[in-house]
Amino acid sequence: ANNKSGGKKKVSKAEQLRLQKEEERRLKEEEEARLQALRDEAERLEKERIEQEQMEKLEAKDQERRESELAELHSLEQKFLSAQQWKTDYRARAKWEHYLSCDGSPDPTVLREINTFMSLWREDQNEDIQPVMEKGEHVLNLIEKLQFLLLDTPPNEITEKETVQYQESILELQNLLHQKYNGATQQLLKTANMREDSDTGNMEAVIKDKNVTFCLWANLKKKVRFKSHMFCDTQHGFDLPKSLVMSSVAVRILHTRYDHVSPLWLQCQSVPKLEVLDSTELTQHSKDNVEEPEEEEKKAREEPSTPAEEETRSDGRKSAISFQEKSNSIADINETEEETEKKSEILDIPSQVQDPLMQEEEDEKEEVVTDENIVDLQQFVPVGGVYHIDLLQLPPQVKQIKGWSMMQVHDVGFEAYPYPPEGAENATHPPIQITLRLSDSVMYFEDPVIARWDPAGQQWRTDGISNIRYETQDKIITFEMGAFYTIALLQHAHLNMPYQAWELQPAGTDEALLTVTTVFATIQIQIKGNQCMLSSVVVEEKDVLSHITGKWISPVALRAVLKKAGVNIFPGEYSHKYVSVNKKAPLTEVRAYQQMALVASAFAFAWSKWNQEAGQEQVVFKVSEQLKADSVKDWSLYMFNGQKAQKLKITETSEAFSEELEEDSEFHSTLYHMLKDFASKEAIDKVRTASFLFIDVVYQLLLATRVLTYS
Repeated sequence: ANNKSGGKKKVSKAEQLRLQKEEERRLKEEEEARLQALRDEAERLEKERIEQEQMEKLEAKDQERRESELAELHSLEQKFLSAQQWKTDYRARAKWEHYLSCDGSPDPTVLREINTFMSLWREDQNEDIQPVMEKGEHVLNLIEKLQFLLLDTPPNEITEKETVQYQESILELQNLLHQKYNGATQQLLKTANMREDSDTGNMEAVIKDKNVTFCLWANLKKKVRFKSHMFCDTQHGFDLPKSLVMSSVAVRILHTRYDHVSPLWLQCQSVPKLEVLDSTELTQHSKDNVEEPEEEEKKAREEPSTPAEEETRSDGRKSAISFQEKSNSIADINETEEETEKKSEILDIPSQVQDPLMQEEEDEKEEVVTDENIVDLQQFVPVGGVYHIDLLQLPPQVKQIKGWSMMQVHDVGFEAYPYPPEGAENATHPPIQITLRLSDSVMYFEDPVIARWDPAGQQWRTDGISNIRYETQDKIITFEMGAFYTIALLQHAHLNMPYQAWELQPAGTDEALLTVTTVFATIQIQIKGNQCMLSSVVVEEKDVLSHITGKWISPVALRAVLKKAGVNIFPGEYSHKYVSVNKKAPLTEVRAYQQMALVASAFAFAWSKWNQEAGQEQVVFKVSEQLKADSVKDWSLYMFNGQKAQKLKITETSEAFSEELEEDSEFHSTLYHMLKDFASKEAIDKVRTASFLFIDVVYQLLLATRVLTYS
């Protein structure tokens, strides 16, 4: 027993020693871990202190040179003023050259001249269709000139009285042109029996030019087997109810490739105005002007933007009396000279760049449209022109008697035939079937929405139209309607937004290429001097819209041409309501476009996925110096908030977003000075010698496409 107990004691001593050693080791490890944690914390704090010191040094250095950098930027920004002055001189020179040309064409801005032109044409008794079409092209040119002036002239160069005058002239010219087409239609119908078709005994006329397709059919024989008709060369056609086939009627399908039916604000909105700099703003540039962006934003937003429809005249057409109020949704915020002088900001903030939150507050105040059949013209836009589909009373026909042409005098003029018949509201009447071949000069990315014009309500509506069939491959649309209407094919205004990617790259001296990639298309725009050119539109790997590519035009004209063709990459005032926007502070966005334009002659810019992660106050994009059009790009990421620029350490393929600076880089007050740190002397020389007109066009296109918020 003693031996056993002695053995137990030996074991417990060994066990105790082992436990003691383990406890000592544990305590030692804990102490080492505690000391390591203290060392790590000390190191972290020291690293943070050093980083903080470095950041403070960099920020102090940035503040020291801020004034000189802003002064240097200011001297570069004088190029915007030069561009504005050049455009003012150009407008004056064009007006003078028109005066000297004495070509008989009126100056549409001179009320006396345009009124004389319209009076003379009203009195002209020649109502043959060909002269009307030829004169119509001249009228369209006059309308285009007036629209261009309304959209391109800075507010300080055009009075409110002139604005209203130009709008009234546009509407009067549109009305007169349509009246002339009605007169020409009536003239053709008077002699319909002289143009009988040998097969059907009815009359058909198809006359086309680049602006209009005019189709007219007269029911001379009243045979039921000819109740449907397809116009040759156009693939437009109709199928009439039996009751109409037995009546003295005519059918006109007048397709105008322009839209003179929609409200004038929409017609002008298709080329949104972009203001560049105002001289009074540039002269007050100082270092203080960028320290209180909130005040600037507030000023930029103060002007209200209340929509107002045109007044309707007795003839159902439109008047421009109240158009001026609506024009805020098209043009920049118009300010008085006093307000403009108060502003110390470099740039006006156009209404397109207003803070969407502010706009949403304003939107809530607007009257809500509850009728789902009324088309929201901020969301859907007519594309491909307008189809006037009319049922007309056939006038008494010319009779040949013993070599004489005899015609009954019928002074009613252009006369619509009522269908459904008046006073037959309760009875059911068969619908009219219409077939239209869509224009090849327009892109419909989805099946178009068919709407009819309601003259009483001055709006497009979707009711009264049924059984729509769209053959995508052949671009033929067939539908039924309960009466004869003016028809438009509408497309969602924001189909191509947000963009999937964008890139702006130099392409030679004062040349650049802007590429915008959307879900449906890739659009390339060349920039050269004071003009731009649609280089290509690629859809499903095919070049499309060849009729509008390869022509040098102004940015305002380019926007009009692309929108008319159904390719809208130009956000409007209300686009944020219909598109998922990567919202950015307005001043940050505008300053970014301005400074990108100033260096676009030597640096390429492109979309970065990190722009979405950077918050509202900052924009992130890829930048690469590029002195030759075909050189390989070495992309780096830059972040800019309108007041401070920095080069980022992350790349496009990094796992997470970080604002950490690239090693050995600094802060700068401007994008130009930030890029200068890493640029070659040749690149900076190119920036300094870049043409002011080239810079202005780049800026206009960036501000029009809003690539930093709509990508």
